[in-house]
Amino acid sequence: MALNKPFNRGPRLPFKKKEAEHNINQFIRAQEVRLVGDNVEQGIFSLRDALAIAQEQELDLVEISPNANPPVCKVTDYNKFIYEQKKKLKEIKSNAKQTVIKEIRFGPNTDDHDFNFKLKHATSFLEAGEKVRAYVHFKGRAIVYKEQGEILLLRFAQALEEVGKVEQLPKLEGKRMFLTVAPKAAKK
Repeated sequence: MALNKPFNRGPRLPFKKKEAEHNINQFIRAQEVRLVGDNVEQGIFSLRDALAIAQEQELDLVEISPNANPPVCKVTDYNKFIYEQKKKLKEIKSNAKQTVIKEIRFGPNTDDHDFNFKLKHATSFLEAGEKVRAYVHFKGRAIVYKEQGEILLLRFAQALEEVGKVEQLPKLEGKRMFLTVAPKAAKK
């Protein structure tokens, strides 16, 4: 006989606060530290003296390089220090180049006019520094013409030879055959 008892999950643990990324103030373990920061005489100090200097300026002592010998500590406001680090990371991320891949779709029986039209677009994409992923989509029984699709993609790659280089030769995945072309490196 089953009793209607609530499920016991055990004791509830309190929400654990995220630990600081750096050792701060009394959590620094080294006996001697190299002190840096604004309005601070730079040099090697005992931990007690460094903490006194930070407290005098009503700032925190933050261990920024724990693996150095002796560890490097900065006298700064910890919240401001974290904010500046996040700001730098965001700036680095925004300056990182994003790879853009443009897709161009063909059918297995694409005629010359459509082929040339799409080739012109692919050329402009490659000249703008973007990758091009061309694919032939086979509908229904059109998969019978996969050789025709491969020939079409190889002709496409050959036509783009001057502005791009083939990264991936035609490969059949399900009902699509893909070809990837990357822009050639800029000549200096």
